[in-house]
Amino acid sequence: MKYLLLSYTPAAAWDAATADTPSEEALAAFAAYQKFEQELIATGEFVSSEGLGHPVVSTTVRRTPSGVVATDGPFAELKEVLASFAVIDVASRERAVEIVSRIVEVLGEPIEIRPIMGDDFAA
Repeated sequence: MKYLLLSYTPAAAWDAATADTPSEEALAAFAAYQKFEQELIATGEFVSSEGLGHPVVSTTVRRTPSGVVATDGPFAELKEVLASFAVIDVASRERAVEIVSRIVEVLGEPIEIRPIMGDDFAA
């Protein structure tokens, strides 16, 4: 079963003015995460992972009564922002929780685990 792991970080901790220059803390967290990623590659459970750009450089597209509109910035003002995602392919939800628990223990930020809808949901 594939799971999408959504990693969140406090919006206040991510300074938009320095988003292109990672802090020492961010670099250390990335190095710690890479160790987990290497383990998952070795077990065949890793699919992909990417960091995301700062929310201030995002674009939201929505339908309005006057048509479809693209606006700068995130959909809503948030206290936490989506900072990265990963996709894993594991035998069970329990295994996904086990993996994510180890990452959260080291990094301290919350991670949401969402099942990816596969062929079972196809029309």
